[in-house]
Amino acid sequence: MTTDDYAKYIAALPRILAGAAALIRDDRGHVLLVRPNYRDGWALPGGTIESDQGETPRQAARRETLEEIGLDVSPGRLLAVDWVPGPDRPPIAAYLYDGGVLTEDRLKAIRLQEEELIDWRLVPREEITAYLPGQLGHRTLAALDVLTAGTGTAELENGRPVG
Repeated sequence: MTTDDYAKYIAALPRILAGAAALIRDDRGHVLLVRPNYRDGWALPGGTIESDQGETPRQAARRETLEEIGLDVSPGRLLAVDWVPGPDRPPIAAYLYDGGVLTEDRLKAIRLQEEELIDWRLVPREEITAYLPGQLGHRTLAALDVLTAGTGTAELENGRPVG
């Protein structure tokens, strides 16, 4: 296979999008959510993995968290991987890492990226799906379950456990 043939082969392969986020909590177990200005609803700190720049999911979760809330949070273990198909886009592979528990002083140091975010808040588990509807809410709850049970990474499709 020539270099040109290989390039054509690669260009014809299916594509997926990929994102990574951090599940950050306070000492009561409430989850840190951010509210973007470019769409309705709330989200976890995170975003697109810049794979074309060689970025890994873990690196993206750290970079996006730093950019969005101004805190350098080193991602802990991988809590969930979610396969999210979409009608008008390629599927998304979403990686969710343990962002740890922040002290009150670290929470006070949050500085939102004003170009993208307008607010942040801490939300208890029982209110997660009111702020994060659909697969993102289910993904977040699955990750919290992994933390509570001390089990391995949750494999999800549309936020729901596989198998």
